[in-house]
Amino acid sequence: MERFVIHPVTHWEIASTASAPHKLVGEAPLSITVQGHPFSSGLRTPGDEVAQAAGFCLAEGIADTPDDIVSAEIADPPENNRVSVTLTPARWEKIAHRFGQKYPQGAPDFGRSAEDLVDNLRRSLPPMNDRIRISAAKGFACLDTLSRHQPLRHDTRATHATAIYSAAFGLLTVAEDVGRHNGLDKAIGRLFLERRLGDAGMLVLSSRISFELVQKAIRAGIPIIFSVSRPTALAVRLATAFNMTLACLAKGGGGYIFCGEHRLDTA
Repeated sequence: MERFVIHPVTHWEIASTASAPHKLVGEAPLSITVQGHPFSSGLRTPGDEVAQAAGFCLAEGIADTPDDIVSAEIADPPENNRVSVTLTPARWEKIAHRFGQKYPQGAPDFGRSAEDLVDNLRRSLPPMNDRIRISAAKGFACLDTLSRHQPLRHDTRATHATAIYSAAFGLLTVAEDVGRHNGLDKAIGRLFLERRLGDAGMLVLSSRISFELVQKAIRAGIPIIFSVSRPTALAVRLATAFNMTLACLAKGGGGYIFCGEHRLDTA
């Protein structure tokens, strides 16, 4: 499957029109099964399917460590539209009950209050520690240079990106996808499978920060998120509850820090 396709377009300007080929970002379905049971399905940009599946399993609590996963394999080569995940017997015994629920992939019940969503996570996951402190200026600089690591965006102008850095600003991985959630799953999943997720200190996102993206960062143990656009109110509430740091670019220059300022050296 192609990550992008060539498509003819008409370029309109006030004085003229012209036909020209354009690159359009690819989009294809991806289904994930766990122990043979349907787990998740959706659309994504082709590529990094196994990493995306692993990252999603981590985010949704299906796996806590790489050792929980016996295998994660493409089930339909060369189409690569299905990934089959096999867990250890011990891990499957712990989470098998979830596959009898209406939403086995952990889709949120929006009938609950926002506070319930935060409280449920607090009961199962610990807050972030304060061992990482970084330069705010360098963090915002990573946002300014994010486009340099987005070849697919350069070609199509239609993808989101996630970059993961160490606390020393070493670039660990970058993933692009038409969906911001997919891009984050791919980036986290790649480091998770490579057993390098413990090196991660900061996420840099091309999108806004939503509740779900903060939740994925919590599961991955990454305490700092810098983004191009602002977070939602619920994302800030969740991040504050877990002692995280959220920041984004500010109109006219500089940036906004919404919570966790103690991790950022602003001098």
